Amino acid sequence: MTASTTPTGKGPSSNGEQTSCPAPLDPLAGLRAPDDPPWDVYLTGTVFLDIIFTGLESAPVRGTESWARGMGSSPGGVANMATALARLGLRTSLAAAFGDDHYGEYCWDALAQGEGIDLSTSRSVPGWHSPVTVSMAYEGERTMVSHGHEPPPEAVFGQGDAPHHPPRARAAIASLTPGKQAPWVARAASEGTRIFADVGWDDTGAWDLAGLADLAHCEAFLPNAEEAMRYTGADCPRAAAHALTEHVPLAVVTLGADGAYAVDRRTGESAEVPAIAVEALDPTGAGDVFVAGFVTGTLAGWPLADRLAFAGLTAALSVQEFGGSLSAPGWSEIGAWWRRVQSVEGQDPAALSRYAFLAGLVPEEQGSGSPWPLRRAVPTIGFGRST
Repeated sequence: MTASTTPTGKGPSSNGEQTSCPAPLDPLAGLRAPDDPPWDVYLTGTVFLDIIFTGLESAPVRGTESWARGMGSSPGGVANMATALARLGLRTSLAAAFGDDHYGEYCWDALAQGEGIDLSTSRSVPGWHSPVTVSMAYEGERTMVSHGHEPPPEAVFGQGDAPHHPPRARAAIASLTPGKQAPWVARAASEGTRIFADVGWDDTGAWDLAGLADLAHCEAFLPNAEEAMRYTGADCPRAAAHALTEHVPLAVVTLGADGAYAVDRRTGESAEVPAIAVEALDPTGAGDVFVAGFVTGTLAGWPLADRLAFAGLTAALSVQEFGGSLSAPGWSEIGAWWRRVQSVEGQDPAALSRYAFLAGLVPEEQGSGSPWPLRRAVPTIGFGRST
């Protein structure tokens, strides 16, 4: 992620680990009231066990054995988004199916105990093994191999005829699938939950917005530039964003190395923020972190440009570390970046001013022993215990 008009810099590094993560800052503290929903954000999806190999010299070569200098394990899939939200201080509730194997138990504990995510609407499915993804990071790219089986129908939340009533929440994040509806989306929206949606690649090749029926219930839609242009037929991402506002009030289009562009139909406001120049080690989960940052700023009532800048910053911090949920930054990392970037010589004052809103948000500097990043995963699923 690069841009010449934004501040550059990276926080200090550390090999420290942390097994629990109370968020040091509540971005909604000034907005909370006794009759608020119990959760800030609700989401549902598939949790994978991610195993990440790092330190590869190059892509694996057919017929050879490659050795990685490092590895880590952490919950992945929808857990990337849930973790990113929780680390930004939002009260997060996740509905997901977990296998009743060691992998599922590990992911459940990592999310519930390590990240403080509510799993009261999740369930452990007897006899179903957890989906697994092996990710190999090298040269700023990644290669992934996944394996898993569909969970039994009764374990799929909000799909088909499966009964599922989402908990009360300020917001929910939905991953739209062409040609499919998730009944929980309409139900949540009817109860006042603000729906934010992203979308994956349309394997059918139709790229028909009519196929995204749940978009009608959404407040915001956050596709990348290629997806936005294909869905609208526009010849540039910015035109695509404006076209999308005919279908959803707020369109946010990510532009990769060029940052992000957003249009709010309700206010007529638009904003564009360039990306931050960083050394990208692994892009896994960066899109999830971007959405989490944008949702945080939206619920906090920030201006549109500040929301874009914050989302881009959190994504930029995440790609400097390996893994999905492993790399999601919290307020300590954001604060460390803000303090450090101001001390780097040659920074453009105008670029720094774009992030001046952080001055009143980030926590005070902690002691030199504070870990960066705040890792909450381990190299292996578990060690044998001596008897």
